[in-house]
Amino acid sequence: MVHAYILIQTEVGKAASVAAEIAGLPGVTSSEDVTGPYDVIVRAAADNVDELGQLVVAKVQNVEGITRTLTCPVVHL
Repeated sequence: MVHAYILIQTEVGKAASVAAEIAGLPGVTSSEDVTGPYDVIVRAAADNVDELGQLVVAKVQNVEGITRTLTCPVVHL
C-alpha cells in the first residue's frame, strides 16, 4: 500500500468546493482546506505507485478549480 499527501493550489474562492469534491473520490482518505501556500491537503492511498499516479492525474487533477498539485509519497525510513 502506498500513501501520499497531495498539496493543491486552487483558484481564488474554490478551496472548499475542491476539498469537498475530492473527498468523495475512491482512494482519498481525507481532504481538507487549509491556509498557507496550498489551499487543500489530501491524504490518499493506493495499492501501488502506478495506481496513485492514475488517481492524481486522471481524477484529482480533473476537478474544476485546481491550478496546481504536488504529490508527496509517504516513505518509511
